[in-house]
Amino acid sequence: MPSVTMIPATKSIHLKQPLVLKPRRKTAGYARVSTDKDEQFTSYEAQIDYYTQYIKSHDDWEFVKVYSDEGISGLSTKKREGFNEMIEAALAGKIDLIVTKSVSRFARNTVDGLTTIRKLKDAGYEVYFEKENIWTFDSKGELLLTIMSSLAQEESRSISENVTWGQRKRFADGKVSMSYKQFLGYEKGPDGLPKVVPEQAKTVRYIYDLFMSGKTVKAIAKQLTAEGVPTPGGKKVWRDATVESILTNEKYKGDARLQKTFTVDFLQKKTKINEGEVPQYYVESSHEAIIAPRCSIGCKKKWPAEKASVALTAVRASFLAA
Repeated sequence: MPSVTMIPATKSIHLKQPLVLKPRRKTAGYARVSTDKDEQFTSYEAQIDYYTQYIKSHDDWEFVKVYSDEGISGLSTKKREGFNEMIEAALAGKIDLIVTKSVSRFARNTVDGLTTIRKLKDAGYEVYFEKENIWTFDSKGELLLTIMSSLAQEESRSISENVTWGQRKRFADGKVSMSYKQFLGYEKGPDGLPKVVPEQAKTVRYIYDLFMSGKTVKAIAKQLTAEGVPTPGGKKVWRDATVESILTNEKYKGDARLQKTFTVDFLQKKTKINEGEVPQYYVESSHEAIIAPRCSIGCKKKWPAEKASVALTAVRASFLAA
């Protein structure tokens, strides 16, 4: 019979450190709420405070920092600055262990979540999900994470579909909404409908007047910039595309074409121009016009509908010719 002598392991598989040594692990927390609404603020602050105290209460953990993202969705890691900073710090050797509330707090995109965890695991860094009691160095961690991440992703899909259904129902009912921060001439009124902002409306009418006097879109943009007229976004320099969008937007004559774009991928929130893939709705007289549909004799401050129609047609033709 051969003589077999077992040589015991001396290093941790994942930490690559001697088993007899138990150095304090550099530990960071991660907190995130997926909305910036006021009712979520307390939860956000509570998460940061909780994980600060939680990490400091462990003698074998050395508190590093609680990284956080407020008002950011977990579907993608691209815009999560706190999350990305934390991963970079871990891969640089500044963090040994990341503690977070749950799989859904870490990531709701299965691919992003598992890719990040595997990258950390390969480099010798661990993540602990408190709610599910999952340690990524555990042999069962990979299977449990795949299941939990998939469930979290399906929950996000369901929420996205419900939101989309609600939006399309509002479109079908003719309810108009705008991105008011970037829309010159209107603000949200007390009744929820677009309300004319008089000073901004003057700029809109000025743009139409310049175009009907024979100026090109490029010339209008240069003139507005030279005169110091602020853009819809409050900037100093006007772009040709901004002027074009104002001249070709039906909302300025009181109508609204709804669902011009739609979301293609709920994970990446990618949108595309609606070219017939989903229904569109055209609502006439949906709100107060800036380029008035009708103008009585002697009215000098409002545009008649005929001029608006000519402007819309002319600007489209000029761009097609170019």
